[in-house]
Amino acid sequence: MNKTWWKESVIYQIYPRSFNDSNGDGIGDLNGITEKLPYLNKLGIDVIWLSPVYKSPNDDNGYDISDYRNIMDEFGTMEDFDNMLEEAHKHGIKIMMDLVVNHSSDEHLWFQESRKSKDNPYRDYYIWKKGVNGEPPTNWGAAFGGNVWEYDEQTDEYYLHLFSKKQPDLNWENPALREEVYEMMRYWLDKGVDGFRMDVVNFISKDTSYPQGEVREGMKYGDGSKYFMNGPRIHEFLHEMNKEALSHFDTITVGEMPGVSVEEGKLYTGEQRNELNMVFHFEHVGLGDGKYGKWDPKEWKLTDLKKIFTKWQKGLELDGWNSLYWSNHDQPRAISRWGNDSEEFRVISGKMLATCLHMLQGSPYIYQGEEIGMTNVKFEQIEDYRDIETLNAYRDLTPEFLSHEEIFKGIHERGRDNARTPIQWDASENAGFTSGTPWINVSPNYETINAEAALNDENSIFYYYQKLIQLRKQNEVIVYGKYDVLMEEDEQIYAFTRTLEGEKLLVICNFSKETPEFVLPDHLKVCGKELLISNYDVDADESIEKVVLKPYEARVYRLTN
Repeated sequence: MNKTWWKESVIYQIYPRSFNDSNGDGIGDLNGITEKLPYLNKLGIDVIWLSPVYKSPNDDNGYDISDYRNIMDEFGTMEDFDNMLEEAHKHGIKIMMDLVVNHSSDEHLWFQESRKSKDNPYRDYYIWKKGVNGEPPTNWGAAFGGNVWEYDEQTDEYYLHLFSKKQPDLNWENPALREEVYEMMRYWLDKGVDGFRMDVVNFISKDTSYPQGEVREGMKYGDGSKYFMNGPRIHEFLHEMNKEALSHFDTITVGEMPGVSVEEGKLYTGEQRNELNMVFHFEHVGLGDGKYGKWDPKEWKLTDLKKIFTKWQKGLELDGWNSLYWSNHDQPRAISRWGNDSEEFRVISGKMLATCLHMLQGSPYIYQGEEIGMTNVKFEQIEDYRDIETLNAYRDLTPEFLSHEEIFKGIHERGRDNARTPIQWDASENAGFTSGTPWINVSPNYETINAEAALNDENSIFYYYQKLIQLRKQNEVIVYGKYDVLMEEDEQIYAFTRTLEGEKLLVICNFSKETPEFVLPDHLKVCGKELLISNYDVDADESIEKVVLKPYEARVYRLTN
């Protein structure tokens, strides 16, 4: 396996709107990010993944781009961006931009031209079809509700939008469109940007025959996903993107890929494939989905989580690379989703989750606020929510399919705004995020959960993350070591080893508030051990033949024969 800087990196995602507001307008901005670079440097991260900062009407909070070469007014100016990039590099931090090229905004110049007439030069930058007997071309449902086809009177045709109707899909079958994208990527790379996180990039190749989708029980629309996920020309397009843009620079790339399999993951990330460095799969975040997906969540099992992680760890261990994450701007808070956000267990379970993730093979991602243990928020009124997906789901599912109480349980557990409440910097008004009125309400627990309190507490989650990152830099086995799972059928303990050239680590994580017993497997009988990190005080001389674990306990040992 080749050793590279991006495999050894820890990546921190910033959702700019909610990170830090420097000018009091209630919206985070680029200068606010620049202000906090010393904080991120102290944490020890290597790369910032920056959610979109391009010009946008904000139908989907910046994931609907109207100008790929300009900065959103609310976030600042290109001068502010250049300054942030320069300051980040001075701190030894690289910047990975969000690349959103499955779709644009309907306010992009390309689309404004495209909809004017059928013979406009930009017409084929998007996907237009005639209706069938007055109905849309297919029955596919859009990710944010409704049909994927929007009728446009001007030319009496429908355009495709897999997400919001204000996010028309780009037509990657058109070579002129592809060249525009590559030229735009080169523009940012020439500026000094270090790579791209690519939004739903495995959707860019569609089955151009556009078949009807299967309509499942209880669903109004058909499922078209098999006709646009990992489509027929996807590898051709990504290989061309690499050749035309990425290969000329030393980049870090990750593709967000709903519905990707391990076998596909190998093709996307294989060393000799010249496509991407790594992918985000979605298998684990779908655990516990109910009949209506995340809106009616059920219990999930640790054995299922272990199976998914183990499948990806083993599948990409020789060729390819894993992205490791618990949460991001589209997912709920890690501690609330996977740990225990009660006052008693929030900190200890947060440290356990961090231990588990950072000890797997792959590049770990920290979502802003994860390092201080931020939790989900329970707003009581739908008017307090801002996310288009949440608002549309509430509109479409209540009261016909889910009651108000039922869907609010889903929103509180799994809604995207859980991750989008402002970062809690201190105990002052609005958590120190803004001197104005925040664009979305701050979580009420900011007076106790905030960065200032974490920095003043040597036992905080922040310093635990800092230590995990330092351990990664000091121990190649954490980055490159082979993964092997232990106790596969245990529903409380997730234990595994990492092995590299005779060096072996043992990782033990208790995912429950119970006190299960860990028994060292026979094949791991060892002469000596060194405790590298733990989230409780542990006697270094304690035997590990049998260990009664405390609630949410985590330990990592280096074993010697």
